[in-house]
Amino acid sequence: DKIFLLCFSVGYSAVALNHVVDFKEKKQEILKPVSPSELFPSLPIVQGTSKKIKVLTRLTLVVSDPSHCNLLRSTSANIRLYDIIAVFPKTEKLFHIACTTLDVDLVCINVTEKLPFYFRRPPVNMAIDRGIYFELVYTPAIKDSTMRRYTISNAVSLMQICKGKVSSQSENKPLELRGPYDVANLGLLFGLSEGEAKAAVSTNCRATVLHGETRKSACGVVYTVKKPRKVEEEETVPACKKAKTQT
Repeated sequence: DKIFLLCFSVGYSAVALNHVVDFKEKKQEILKPVSPSELFPSLPIVQGTSKKIKVLTRLTLVVSDPSHCNLLRSTSANIRLYDIIAVFPKTEKLFHIACTTLDVDLVCINVTEKLPFYFRRPPVNMAIDRGIYFELVYTPAIKDSTMRRYTISNAVSLMQICKGKVSSQSENKPLELRGPYDVANLGLLFGLSEGEAKAAVSTNCRATVLHGETRKSACGVVYTVKKPRKVEEEETVPACKKAKTQT
C-alpha cells in the first residue's frame, strides 16, 4: 500500500500490479489476476483532477527456453484477463521470437549487466511495427555505480536502434521510486531526446495499455490513410471538375 500511494503522490495517475512468472522455477502457474477492488476498496483521486486513479493488472513471463513461449501462443483464458502482457527473454533467440511472433505488449530488457547478445535492428523494427514497446528498469542505475555503467551503456545501444520506443519501470521499493519528470531526465542519459524521454513515461505507456486492450478485444486493427494525389493525375483532371472540387 505504501508504494501504491507513493506512486500517486509523486505524479502518476495509473499503476500496474505486476505478477511475475519464471518458468525456470518449478510449479509455476498463471493464475487469474487479483481484482484491484479486492486490494483497494477505495481508490484515491488523482491530484489536480476529479478522476480516480487507474489500477491495471500486468503479467510478466520470464522465458529461458523456446518451449516456454508455447503458453503465450495458446489461448489461455487467464492470460487474456491481464491488461498488459510482458515477456522477459533471456537469450538472443528468445528475444527474436518475442519481437517477431509473440502476442505481447512489452519486451523487457535487462540492462544491469553485460548483455549476452547484441540488439539487432531487424527484430527491433518488426516489434515496433507490431506496436510493441521495450521496457527498461531504471532503479539499478540509482543504487549501484557498477550497474549504473552497464545500464547507461546498454540503454544507449538500444536507443540507437529502437527510435525511442521504450517505457520505464521501477522495482517495488519506495526509496527507489522516482517521479515522471525525474525519470524523463534520466532518459536523457540513455540517449533519448527531450520529447522521447517524456514519451517514455507518458504516451508510450498509454500506447502500451491501448495495445493490450486491442489484443484482448480484437483479432486485428484496420486503419485508413488518405493517399495523396499525384501531380500527373491532377493534370489530367478537366478544369471544370477542378473548379467544382475546389468550391
